[in-house]
Amino acid sequence: MRRLITQSVVLPAPAEDLYAAYLDPALHAAVTGAPVTVGAEAGARFQAFGGQITGTMIAVLPPRLIVQSWRSTNFGEGDPDSTLILAFVPEGGNGRIDLIHIDVPERDYQGVRDGWEKYYWTPWKRYLAQK
Repeated sequence: MRRLITQSVVLPAPAEDLYAAYLDPALHAAVTGAPVTVGAEAGARFQAFGGQITGTMIAVLPPRLIVQSWRSTNFGEGDPDSTLILAFVPEGGNGRIDLIHIDVPERDYQGVRDGWEKYYWTPWKRYLAQK
């Protein structure tokens, strides 16, 4: 069964800055507290949280859209990669990230859904509050 996660978060920074932070390995790591490998071009490999998340950049449309193939170490060997779509949208002086995460396997659905808040949205809010 195909599973879909949709989330939106408004953060106190311009959408362009949020987009740039996601694609900058040093800033991305500062936000999440874990090393990351990420590139800003299609075909670049992505790895986060010590290899617990891996994937490839499918499309990058500056400064508004990132599409990745994405999988966690909790996916089964036969599970295909999921697809992650992140849209960065201006909202007043803030930025909104609209997330669509497609084809997350049932076995990891809850962990991935809750993980976005735990490992990205909450730390990102905390990081921006300290700036």
